Amino acid sequence: MELLIFLIAIVMIGGLIVVPALRRLRGGRGAVQGAMRASDPQEYGFVPRERLDVRLPGPDRQLIDTLEEVQARQDWQPAARLLALTEATSELRWQRVQTLAGAAAFELAQAPGQGGMWLRTWRVAAPEDPGAAAVQAEFLVRQALLDPSSQDFRMILEEARDVCHEAARLAPKDPVPHIIELGVARGMAYRQADFEELWTKVTQLAPHHMGAHLAALHYWCEKWHGSQDLADAFTHAAAASAPEKSLLPALPLFGVFEHLPEANLVRTLYRSEVITKAVEGALYAVRQAPADHPVLPHVRHLLVFFLVRSERYAEALEQLRHVDGHVGAVPWSYGVDPAAEYTVYRALAVAGWEGGGGTPATLPR
Repeated sequence: MELLIFLIAIVMIGGLIVVPALRRLRGGRGAVQGAMRASDPQEYGFVPRERLDVRLPGPDRQLIDTLEEVQARQDWQPAARLLALTEATSELRWQRVQTLAGAAAFELAQAPGQGGMWLRTWRVAAPEDPGAAAVQAEFLVRQALLDPSSQDFRMILEEARDVCHEAARLAPKDPVPHIIELGVARGMAYRQADFEELWTKVTQLAPHHMGAHLAALHYWCEKWHGSQDLADAFTHAAAASAPEKSLLPALPLFGVFEHLPEANLVRTLYRSEVITKAVEGALYAVRQAPADHPVLPHVRHLLVFFLVRSERYAEALEQLRHVDGHVGAVPWSYGVDPAAEYTVYRALAVAGWEGGGGTPATLPR
């Protein structure tokens, strides 16, 4: 990854950014001053770092209220009600299952042996609840992928696969159990023929499900069981076959992100034809997708990353305006401190905008 920006990412504690590194950005001293002003996010209407929500990529008031109730009382029933009222084939269900499982995993990490007890109680109290089975399956996949070198890795994934099959039996029209099994397939190194058979089950139920495509992409990436060429073929085929108002034209940008070089000294990389086309595809998807699409914030967050690196600061700020306040998305979630990762890029967007003479008042609305 590009060295100059990642020098900055090492240091952003609170609102502080490394000044020498910022001076290398277009805008010079103005960029530095702009980044320093970004430590007061209210100037641009941004949420202070300490109030950023790392659980979700974007707002979902019902889910947040449910999480707070579940965690305060360790009562699984609000979660059961929420999923029961969430349409099985909607992408919102997939996202809510992910978030509930992530909350249980976080609680367990904070209090080993005790955290997330509500999920275990839910499974025992309501063994025929497909929502409980789906959340447990996703929880198990996350636990396994925390440490692929663990001797329990395969055993946990085998349990997750069994729970996926149980969830699919309980809700035959719900694609979420099969989508979760895509993570199992990645960890257990399914043969390509077996993976494609599983993918067929997913696409029969939800052919244009963006979340499913994001989950499947990992399998085809070079770092797992595919290659950059296979990943590109998968993302471009999905984008080409996307119906109107779909987010799938943004999928190639996720493929590009997964294959970025670890170290990059080529200043023009983020203005290359490949990346520019992927960014434009994602911007097109964002413009045409419904404003309430539950996966839309995921695309906006990744666009922030690429637009900042491409020095397209006004466009980056436009995406930030839509997602600010929530940071539970790639690329920030890959870091140890997602809020810190996010605020680095937010500050860089402001630095670049003001370094070119922009102000909060002149930012397009």
